[in-house]
Amino acid sequence: MPGNAGKHTVVIGGGIVGACSALELLRAGHDVTVIDPIEPGGREGASYGHGCWISPASVVPMSMPGLWKQVPRYLTDPKGPLVIRWRHLPQLAPWLIRFLLAGSSVPRVEATALALKNLLQDSPDRHIALSNEVGASDLIRREGLLYAYPDRKAFEAEALSWHLRKITGLRWRELDRAALMEREPNLAPHYTFGVVADEGAHCTDPGDYVAKIASAAFTRGARHVRAAARGFAFAGNRLSGVETDTGFIECDQAVVASGAWSKTLARLAGDKIPLESERGYHAVVSLDVGGPRSPVMPSDGRMANTPTKSGLRLSGQVELASIDTPPNWHRADILVDHARRTYPELAKKEAPVIDRWMGHRPSTPDGLPVIGPSSRSPDVFYAFGHGHVGFASGPITGQIAAAHLSGPSPNFDIIPYSPRRFRLRAA
Repeated sequence: MPGNAGKHTVVIGGGIVGACSALELLRAGHDVTVIDPIEPGGREGASYGHGCWISPASVVPMSMPGLWKQVPRYLTDPKGPLVIRWRHLPQLAPWLIRFLLAGSSVPRVEATALALKNLLQDSPDRHIALSNEVGASDLIRREGLLYAYPDRKAFEAEALSWHLRKITGLRWRELDRAALMEREPNLAPHYTFGVVADEGAHCTDPGDYVAKIASAAFTRGARHVRAAARGFAFAGNRLSGVETDTGFIECDQAVVASGAWSKTLARLAGDKIPLESERGYHAVVSLDVGGPRSPVMPSDGRMANTPTKSGLRLSGQVELASIDTPPNWHRADILVDHARRTYPELAKKEAPVIDRWMGHRPSTPDGLPVIGPSSRSPDVFYAFGHGHVGFASGPITGQIAAAHLSGPSPNFDIIPYSPRRFRLRAA
């Protein structure tokens, strides 16, 4: 867009959303600087540790009707899929109250699912196109995503989740025991029913993929400043620059895409966002022995089991605690133990654990990201808080950010993701 020539836009954050935003802003004619203290795709970023799934089925929010009944167990069961550390409860209480309210009724979770649909429905196609563009076509595979259940009754117990997927247009195939074993012969025999979402895709190396997206942006002229953003400078309601820990960067616009660290920047731009870290874990075990052929999510473990370039990545677990709390590696051990029960050959042949990782999912209580202009200035655009869907929705979020900062607003409704929906405007 010629009208954007010379317009300097800073992207704060080099994860999947930031890298995609930088690429789209360059395409729209902006001069782009990416601010991030680490290399894009680095181990410290949430994108690096992602569960690898790129799924239109990821429309089911964490908070669902009746979840409040499970809170006592989350506080006391150290092996559960969601753990809340006791000593952090006072700090997390406001977020948790909003979280439970967001899933308190079927109409509420239906609205959330429909809003997530708009970000996810064509995400595999977008990633395939993007991977081809940046020379990473070998990293995105469309082999379908399998949900494995002990039996049909276990599948029917998740009726609301599949109802949400159905109303958002997801199509799936059901597999009986014979078809399930034909697809995944290494599954334990107690799994007798499966559901395949053929539209789903997965990434075999999320860190390398993000690095390649960012590299494409840098090759096309974007600059990388290794620094941490600390605040903004304004002239009236217009942005004049970004303060960093290494100096001041003059700019005309900024995209805030710094994940779990975006809350402080948003407050400085006029918005108090209830954003917390959902601490996620993954472990990688050797794929030299009998794991899955393609991505599997066992219903009794609620974790993504995904073949990758480095091994079988086991991703899942939600731990709510302060962002600076040390990792609890027992959470990664739970993933490995469950995988050895899911694929008996892994236990029989003692598949070695190659890696363990912990990172921070930036999560809002209602399960929707924050996408839109700040209250302080239209020049500061938010693109953070994607929770479990940031990787899948990175390309479309980057396109939305670039379009809003480049001229007439695009034909995409961002009202469901507005920072004003929390009605907690900062002073």
